[in-house]
Amino acid sequence: MLLAEDDRAIRNALERALTLEGYQVMAVADGVEALAQAHRNRPDVLVLDVMMPGIDGLQVCRVLRAEGDRTPVLMLTALVETADRIAGLDAGADDYVVKPFDVEEVFARLRALLRRTSPVAAGSAPAAEEAPKAAPGRFLEAAGIRMDPQARRAWRGERELELTRTEFELLELLVRNAGIVLDHSTIYDRIWGYDFGPGSKNLAVYVGYLRRKLDEPGAPLLIHTVRGVGYVLRED
Repeated sequence: MLLAEDDRAIRNALERALTLEGYQVMAVADGVEALAQAHRNRPDVLVLDVMMPGIDGLQVCRVLRAEGDRTPVLMLTALVETADRIAGLDAGADDYVVKPFDVEEVFARLRALLRRTSPVAAGSAPAAEEAPKAAPGRFLEAAGIRMDPQARRAWRGERELELTRTEFELLELLVRNAGIVLDHSTIYDRIWGYDFGPGSKNLAVYVGYLRRKLDEPGAPLLIHTVRGVGYVLRED
């Protein structure tokens, strides 16, 4: 694991806690060193503070994603506005934790990210190419969405979608259950492996961001909110 946090007290406390939890931790204090270590050591997961001097966590994430690196990224942020969280998702982060945080929540989110890690998803992404021909049982299709879970690629019509790991997992869950309303607890359990409770806005943020990538002018909306219950994928 690569941990980048400029606050020494938080960095040292997290490093100790994560090491006791069984992680092998490389801890650095700024974005420049984080990029250098990411290139040199190819960690399995990155924990990046958003606000760091020089190169911040968002820019570290942008650089890695631009290079095709799909290593899971968990952001640590003191910014609580939804727009700030969306900025992290725009940069390519897979999840975030808001400061001050409970270390058990950090552990839970890391476990969920690492459970979803696959050889195809981690590290370098596959080069863009023409959509492969369908093989029996390989593709998922619903409401105009086509997904290849093996290659971790997805399309709406002919347009390929650029999705983070968490967005892909969320869309796959909705496609597999197209037409069925999935409640918040079910989605949290299946995607994060942990229900963060009714006060969490984590799921709403990810659904909103996924909608932005799916929606097209004049095309039917695909992800619908069932107020007080959850979400459903259908083409109205």
